[in-house]
Formats: sequence, C-alpha cells, structure tokens
Amino acid sequence: MLAPLPLHLTDAAGEQRWIEAALAEPVTAPAIRLWTYPAPGVVLGCSQARLLAARAGRSGCELVQRRAGGGAVLVGPWMLSVSIVLPPEHRLLAAGTVGSYRWLGVLHAGLLRDMGIAAHAVPPSEAVGAAARGAPGWACFGGLSPWEVVVGDRKIVGLAQLRRKTGVLITSGTLLYPPDWPLLCQVLDQPGGDARALARSTLSCAEALGTPVLAEAMARDLHQMLVDVLGGGEAPHARSRRRSASRPSGIPPLGLV
Repeated sequence: MLAPLPLHLTDAAGEQRWIEAALAEPVTAPAIRLWTYPAPGVVLGCSQARLLAARAGRSGCELVQRRAGGGAVLVGPWMLSVSIVLPPEHRLLAAGTVGSYRWLGVLHAGLLRDMGIAAHAVPPSEAVGAAARGAPGWACFGGLSPWEVVVGDRKIVGLAQLRRKTGVLITSGTLLYPPDWPLLCQVLDQPGGDARALARSTLSCAEALGTPVLAEAMARDLHQMLVDVLGGGEAPHARSRRRSASRPSGIPPLGLV
C-alpha cells in the first residue's frame, strides 16, 4: 500500500508551476498532489486576463492566472486542494469533459459524508438552475457546475480541469474554513455585496460540523481514497530535465468502485 503523502504547503504560483511542469511532457501514469496555502492568493481563470492586468501589483495579494477556465479562486489556509494528472487515454476520462468530473465529485461527497457532512455531488440536471443562487459568476465558488459538491444548496467543493495533448489535469478545492470573501472582493475591486452573497452560497467543513477540521487528517484520507481509485502516486516535477523529482509509484490502476 502506498503511504499517504504529506500535505504540501505552497503559494498560488508554486501550485501553477507544478501543474505546468507535470504537463510539460506526456503523462504516462496517474499522479496526485495535495495542497494548502499559508497565505491568501487569488488564482484567476484563463478568461480573466483583464482582471490580472488591472490589479497586478496593486492588490497587496498574490495574483496568478491558471490555464484552466472558470472564475477566480481565493486560496489560503481555509482550502484543501488536489491536483490530479492523468494520461489522455485514462479510463476515467472516457465520459467526456463533464462526465470526467463525476468520479471525483462523488468521491469527495463520500468522504464528507463519512465525516458527518450531508454532502452530495450535483448531477447535470440540478446544476442547470445554479445561476439562481444569486452569487457572483466571476468567482469560482459563485457558480455551480455539474458534479461539484454541495451541502443543501451551498457549495463546499469546486472542480476544474485542463486538457492538453500531453495529459489532463483535474483539480478540486474543498473549503475547510470560511474564506475571506471580503478580501477577494477587495483584491479584484468588486462590490462588498458580492462577499456577502458568496458567504451565503458556500459552506465550509468547519461550519458544517461545528468543530475545527484538521487539514492533515482530511488530506491523508482523501489521498488514500484517490490512490485506491487511481493507483497513482506523487507526480514527478514534470519529468523535466530542468527539475529534480521522484517518479510516480508505478502501481497499476485499480477499478473505480
């Protein structure tokens, strides 16, 4: 059995560098990395370049842009993120772009239910009316896409992906504690009412349980569940000659149950 990996502390830019490195050459085996962040940062979707240009150097907070789509993500100590890199032909990608999220959303929802949180992954039929929640669409956690995870109608896990010829990245972000939504609005020069709307439309693990959540323990359980499904280990830092890193464990993929 592959031992659980430690939870990696990083900043938003460091996470994006790892992703770029992991997809720089053809991916031949599943790879997993779990992240949390000692300080706040904002990760903008690929369509939000204008926000980056307008606010870079003026916000007092780290701003980076990712290659994947979606809205702005406020990372920080309140979030546990996962980066999963898969070969393009991996069986879990056979269902297409939307269907490729299903297994990960269901897995997260199952973990949260095991913790005592009444979570479920939202099927496409439920996600259609998500815009009516009243949260701002410019923020990732303001929208609700198929197979993201909610408690009631409040989002607790967001998903995103990036597809390249070399491989596919699927990411998740779980709210462990309430994010600093006013900071996100301040950084991106958005109205304060959007922060209140985000607080109403989201829920953290700590809020749902009424008790503190240990990120390391949750990361260990989540990593083991991912290994059981994927059979993967920690990705090499891009199998790149420019970076030193260990290779994946080479454990053959296991069936999805």
